[in-house]
Amino acid sequence: MATKIAEVMTQRPRAVTVQTSVREAAQLMKDEDVGSLPVVEDGARLVGIVTDRDVAVRVVGGGLDPDTAVVGDVASTDVLALTPDHDLDEALKLMAREQVRRVPIVVRENELVGMLAQADVARSEKEKATGEVVEAISRPPRGPRVAGGDVDRSSNARRTDAPREEEERPNS
Repeated sequence: MATKIAEVMTQRPRAVTVQTSVREAAQLMKDEDVGSLPVVEDGARLVGIVTDRDVAVRVVGGGLDPDTAVVGDVASTDVLALTPDHDLDEALKLMAREQVRRVPIVVRENELVGMLAQADVARSEKEKATGEVVEAISRPPRGPRVAGGDVDRSSNARRTDAPREEEERPNS
């Protein structure tokens, strides 16, 4: 029998609202040791996701004040979400294809009930799948690094975490 997302997801994740200050969201990410927080309205209805990358690029890089900027100003609203009944293997393939590390889990009318993250998968019994999905998610895209607006966003899912470019340079 295939493993369902419900068996490995983090239940009842911490979330923020569109009116939460970016500083408060960043502090919550630090306290909870997470890289993203779901954004909800009306208690539990998923409306977006805010990531540590959103804070770094859109707030810090954009020169915004984290005390006055609110999550609604910087969060991604085109969010890939799955249900607890989705097959974990299919979810892993989708995460790899879309290069996302975290996926909100919803029921009914986008009611947030959990999060599926790389760490959840790593804790499950799918060691081979874990290695493959981590590798696929972290693989840099092929082709040139084109600056400017969105390039080929034909997928319905939004990439909330871009791969990092980390080059070690000798200290000289």
